[in-house]
Amino acid sequence: MILEGRVRLNRRVVGELGTKADPLTDRIEVDGRLISTGAPRVYILLNKPKGTISSVTDPRKRPVVVDLVSRVKQKVFPVGRLDYDAEGVLLLTNDGELANRLTHPRHSVPKKYLVKVKDVPDEKDMKKLSRGVHLEDGRTLPAKVRFVRKTRENSWIELTVVEGRNRLVKRMCQAVGHPVMKLKRVEFAGLGLGGLKPGQWRYLTHAEVERLRAVVGE
Repeated sequence: MILEGRVRLNRRVVGELGTKADPLTDRIEVDGRLISTGAPRVYILLNKPKGTISSVTDPRKRPVVVDLVSRVKQKVFPVGRLDYDAEGVLLLTNDGELANRLTHPRHSVPKKYLVKVKDVPDEKDMKKLSRGVHLEDGRTLPAKVRFVRKTRENSWIELTVVEGRNRLVKRMCQAVGHPVMKLKRVEFAGLGLGGLKPGQWRYLTHAEVERLRAVVGE
């Protein structure tokens, strides 16, 4: 069947014999029909605490996010990443197709952060963040930025980005001269924390999953 071009893996024709796939996370089709493993799809919203790795394993034996959902029977993995010292909304699932779409740049999935930055950014700094700043890997896309409040020495801003580059928010704020002191993701694709405290989680509702699918045009 592979040699005849009848097998697709994640929507691409498989051409090499012995190609491996994970039936829990990959989309496998034969003759255009989706092969179901019978494993139920699971969608979880976690309030990731600081000091955890957004992964299923860590070679340095640091705590990973899947440890926090250990009572979930299905094997799940995080959708995207949150830095070790950051906290907030993180989705976990075993739906590889949806996860791939949510993290693909072409879908521009919004991610909203509450950011504590050093000192107080002025109007010029805020405009730079909103219009895009130059980083070593290219100029950032336009972002939504809002000043929240000033603290004794620093300040809080709200920043919404649609990119998934590594350490993007920290690098953006550093580029305008206001290093990040604390970082919390408060929304991902429109889903917020609600009353979840750090380390707590819940299953997404059917309506929320459908909303995610709509965001990525699935």
